[in-house]
Amino acid sequence: MLPPSPPEQPPLVLSRPPSLSIQSVASSASSEYSSASSTSDKDNNSNTPFDSRRSSVISSASSHTSHSSHREYPQQPPCTTSPEDQHHRQTPLPRSRHNAKQLHAARLQRSGSTSLSTAPKKDGSPTSKGRRFRKTSSQSAVDALAATEPHHEQGLTRMAFAEQQRWITVQQKTFTKWLNTKIEARSLEVKDLVHDLSDGVMLIHLLECLSNESLGRYAAKPKLRVQRFENANIALDFIKSRGIQMTNIGAEDVVDGNRKIILGLIWTLILRFTINDINEEGMTAKEGLLLWCQRKTACYDEVDVRDFSASWNDGLAFCALLDIHRPDLIDYDALDKSDHRGNMQMAFDIAHREIGIPKLLDVEDVCDVAKPDERSLMTYIAYWFHAFSQMEKVENAGRRVEKFVNNMQGAWEMQSAYERRMAELLKAVRAQIVAWQDATFEGSYADAKKQATEFAAYKRGKKRDWVAEKSDLATLLGNIKTKLGTYRLRPYEPPAELRLEVMDQAWADMAKAEMTRGQLINETIRDIKNGLRKSFADKANDFALALNTMQLAISGLEGDVEDQLHHVRRLSENLAPLDAYLETIAAVDAKCEEANIEENDFTTYTYDELCYELSLVKTSVSKKLAFLDNQIVARNMTNLTPIQLEEFESVFRHFDRDDSNSLAELEFSAALASLGLVFSEDEMHEYFLTTSNGRDRVTFEQFIRFMVEATEDQNTAEQVFQSFREVADGKPYVTEMDLRHSLVPDEVIDKLVEIIPPHTGPDMQADRGVPQYDYIAFMEKLIREEQDKADKAERSASPTKQAAGRMNGFH
Repeated sequence: MLPPSPPEQPPLVLSRPPSLSIQSVASSASSEYSSASSTSDKDNNSNTPFDSRRSSVISSASSHTSHSSHREYPQQPPCTTSPEDQHHRQTPLPRSRHNAKQLHAARLQRSGSTSLSTAPKKDGSPTSKGRRFRKTSSQSAVDALAATEPHHEQGLTRMAFAEQQRWITVQQKTFTKWLNTKIEARSLEVKDLVHDLSDGVMLIHLLECLSNESLGRYAAKPKLRVQRFENANIALDFIKSRGIQMTNIGAEDVVDGNRKIILGLIWTLILRFTINDINEEGMTAKEGLLLWCQRKTACYDEVDVRDFSASWNDGLAFCALLDIHRPDLIDYDALDKSDHRGNMQMAFDIAHREIGIPKLLDVEDVCDVAKPDERSLMTYIAYWFHAFSQMEKVENAGRRVEKFVNNMQGAWEMQSAYERRMAELLKAVRAQIVAWQDATFEGSYADAKKQATEFAAYKRGKKRDWVAEKSDLATLLGNIKTKLGTYRLRPYEPPAELRLEVMDQAWADMAKAEMTRGQLINETIRDIKNGLRKSFADKANDFALALNTMQLAISGLEGDVEDQLHHVRRLSENLAPLDAYLETIAAVDAKCEEANIEENDFTTYTYDELCYELSLVKTSVSKKLAFLDNQIVARNMTNLTPIQLEEFESVFRHFDRDDSNSLAELEFSAALASLGLVFSEDEMHEYFLTTSNGRDRVTFEQFIRFMVEATEDQNTAEQVFQSFREVADGKPYVTEMDLRHSLVPDEVIDKLVEIIPPHTGPDMQADRGVPQYDYIAFMEKLIREEQDKADKAERSASPTKQAAGRMNGFH
């Protein structure tokens, strides 16, 4: 007679015994089924090598979920209801996948004073759901294992023969379904487990699917008994080669259809390839799976998971597992707790349809059964564990990636631009130094005059570009630091070879080479008046030093945006004295021109250069002021996404040609047109006057506020139509199931079902018999109606609302 699953035992207290270990789960179960006189069920009592090739992916997901479950659902102390708790109860969160963690936290808070408090049980002994996790120091490893796996001889004396046969029947049905899920990729199906495995072919297919390995040559269509024996021996030898120990199992048991031996063999494979890779805090696979179920259902008052048998016969434990992971699929609080069969059937159907968990069990196998089969339940619940563990891992990874990319995208682009431009500038500066060092003179005045002309052309052209680029790079680096500081990210440090200090050193080397080059040229044309030259050089050098000091002060700004803005305004006040000093330099320069002085050994600067660098300083100050002002405005615009702010700021900077941080009417019109807002000349003039408060320019803040009003909560008809198409997966109609899969709220779905006309055209075979709605006709009708309304209300609508209508496609 086949030993049935163990009868219901006293509640298992998972105390993580210090000496308990996983011991050959597979071999013990196999020997149990193969020996009628076996004295105990040793599902978890032998050392089985772990199959890393088979379960590398699943084990990583289950391990991650195990640890995260331990962190997520700690034992909660008793708590009282506070006014804040009452407020949360009055305004519940929407039930969606995005709010799963918040819903779980709220349930933990609600159940803190009830489900986790000590209450008398029926026998009068105090206990609590939280005590399932309490460590019992007096329990030894042997006692804990005995409580988990009682001796079968004890169970055989306590149950009737009919109940044993029912357990065997349920196990065979469950194991058959499990086997079919593994071989369905090969379009195979087992109907009679004992008969269909007797020739060994299906068993070989099963092992190849489980291990992703080929078992070699075998008789695909055995006709002789010896061929069946050979197939069975191939399968059994492969199992042994994987480290799964089996006792008293031979090929004749498979070929002759020994029911208990075959069930034991399949249970061995289930343990190895489905259950054994579950690991929770160093416990056995069975204890780890039970602990996971207890932690996930700890905050549900009506659920008390203590085993893999009677704790599941009311269906509420399955519903709780669904509710804790997918609150969008089920509302546990709205269930009729007395409808055991209905709750269990709903949980099985949702798990299969929405999550892909195969239906290994039927409701009648578990519901209201005093002692449901433990092995069948363990097999089925293991699928739940793997499905939800992988789901949590993928969702957490997706959220981390999304948040990281959104925060870093703009900074990455700025960093990449800085490094590329800095490398190009350093290369050009060093090449110029080498060219000067290799240059020679012919000894004639014409040659010296020619080189002097070329040198002057360099200073007016290439050098100015480099000066501007150097200034822009310093400003860009400061902007990167400010941007990262705004997002509270780690400060950016350029590569060692691309830092500002390297550029300063290269620039100093170039300045030295330039000085040497100028001196060499000047020595060949020496008809100069040294007094004027010296006077001009002193003033020019002082002026350049002042400009360089101011530029360094701008590029070295750090700290809060407000502090930087204060310092830049102080620098802006110092520009007026520089203009007066430059006029003094201009007077000296005019005298030099009168004296036909074309070179100066005491300085590398000319009046034009100083004017240009002063303009660069003014531009840097102006740009820095505009950038900081814009950063403050952008920070305060919390109703726009970072991507929208980046787009609007980029368009504003592009059309702000004079760097005044404001737009004239033509610039304002061009900026709106680049963003898709095109108006008539009269309309644009009205918008400009309204936005600028009657002035002749629109500031950045006014521009952003206009775009906030024009784009807030707007969608174009094309976007809505494309969204419907994506929800329907390209079909010309949409179903309620399509909308629910897209996480559309139930109240919105009910409204859409009422207003969208039914679809009467061709449909998909899978959707036949399901209500179908013609979203194409609905959108075309809506666009026509909105177009008519918009045309009538065009004259009376406010300028901002008209702009919003144009962006929506209905104006």
